[in-house]
Amino acid sequence: MPSLRKVFENIHIFTDDLFLALFNLCTPKLKVGSVVPHGSPGSGGKWLDFVPPGPGDSRSPCPALNALANHGVLPHDGRNIKFTELAHVARTSFNFAPTFCRFVPSLMADLLHKNYNKAWQDTAFDPDQDKPYIPFITELLGCATGTAEDGTPMLTAADLSRYSGKRRSESRANNPDFTPLDLSHRLAASANTAGFLMIFGGRVADLELFLKEERIPKGWETKMRSRMGLTFLEFNRTILKVERGIKEEPVTAVESHPAAAV
Repeated sequence: MPSLRKVFENIHIFTDDLFLALFNLCTPKLKVGSVVPHGSPGSGGKWLDFVPPGPGDSRSPCPALNALANHGVLPHDGRNIKFTELAHVARTSFNFAPTFCRFVPSLMADLLHKNYNKAWQDTAFDPDQDKPYIPFITELLGCATGTAEDGTPMLTAADLSRYSGKRRSESRANNPDFTPLDLSHRLAASANTAGFLMIFGGRVADLELFLKEERIPKGWETKMRSRMGLTFLEFNRTILKVERGIKEEPVTAVESHPAAAV
């Protein structure tokens, strides 16, 4: 049970978050090409060179963090990274709000111990959770029904809901270690997915590089252009939209993705 001090800290953070969300509504968005602060890696779409992980380098189940390490924004070996450093990078590279970044320690602790990524294989079939599972990523990106401004394929909230429901149903049918997801775990899984929309704009071409190669596309910039960054309030709206659209249809091992039945 959280301490009284922790309760008041959370109230303070979420009150601040509300004011930041209101400020975002009342102010113009940042201009394209100027979201990442001047002098930070990625400013003007100029990222450090991509270097894939080598022997002894550590990676997480989070492809975005891995991409930042592969480009040297975070330590390339993936070790001894301070939570304060993660918070700073989340703010400058992806434009998360300051209130969001203040939660980075608890968010990262949860993320690094539990894999909610629908494009990764279940741990029951592959305990190595620091590498992507390409068949699931290809299947996920192939679900895209939207079209971006430039005419390229784009994932929508409905696409992500549909694929999430499919993956949950497959895991239920095939994974001997599967346990029913409670509300907190369902929302955590949808939070992971919501980032595809809020930070990457659902753009398939960008997500393919991020998810399959853990590489930042040339000239890439976060699609979150709100002046004070992505707030909890805005993020939670997208999480709920994705989660409410999820329908788990009963499947058998034969009907589900063959890789899940390994």
